[in-house]
Amino acid sequence: MNFIYYYILAVKLFLLAVVPAFSQGFDFFYFVQEWPGSYCDTKKGCCYPLTGKPNANFGIHGLWPNYDDGSYPSNCDPDSPFDLSEVEDLRSILQEEWPTLACPSGDGTKFWSHEWEKHGTCSESVLSQHSYFQTNLDLKEKINLLQVLKNAGIEPNGTLYSLGYIKNAIEEGVGFTPAIGCNVDPAGTTQLYRISFCVDNTASNLIECPRFPRSNCPSRVEFPSF
Repeated sequence: MNFIYYYILAVKLFLLAVVPAFSQGFDFFYFVQEWPGSYCDTKKGCCYPLTGKPNANFGIHGLWPNYDDGSYPSNCDPDSPFDLSEVEDLRSILQEEWPTLACPSGDGTKFWSHEWEKHGTCSESVLSQHSYFQTNLDLKEKINLLQVLKNAGIEPNGTLYSLGYIKNAIEEGVGFTPAIGCNVDPAGTTQLYRISFCVDNTASNLIECPRFPRSNCPSRVEFPSF
């Protein structure tokens, strides 16, 4: 009897020690948005989704768990595949705010499936499949990135802007420092492409980034039209 009692006690103590550390599993998220004009304005090009040309606005790419050392978990749960029925109530707004521009044209499900299975499954201790997508939508609405840039006179019209000015405008408008990524169009012009913010590991609050991804942007970048 004593052996069984102490065995059960030992198991309980082990679970108390291990489960909290395991349930966290990562240190923070990157919340990533991309400008569709820059995505399309490359040699590879783009294809509009089956629902038609998206709005001229930043689109969601995803919410990515990361570690403070710069590494990140991925494809954490092969037993939790993307299930469209889990987000059926969000489908129309996902098509608007999280459109696919990959070729051939699609309805978005392939893109959403990739993001859930690669990144979302690594956050299941915090976010269910539905809440993962809802959280992305909520963050995009909260940040309202395009309006923040327009308020600072930064318009998507092909103008070259100082990278520092863009960064400062976003930091002032959102309250947190962004990570900015760029791409290059066929003419060799560097464009504003990807803007990321950091979110705490409960997916509740924007935070200052513990670590920034490496920037590939020069001092001046184009903000192309779409």
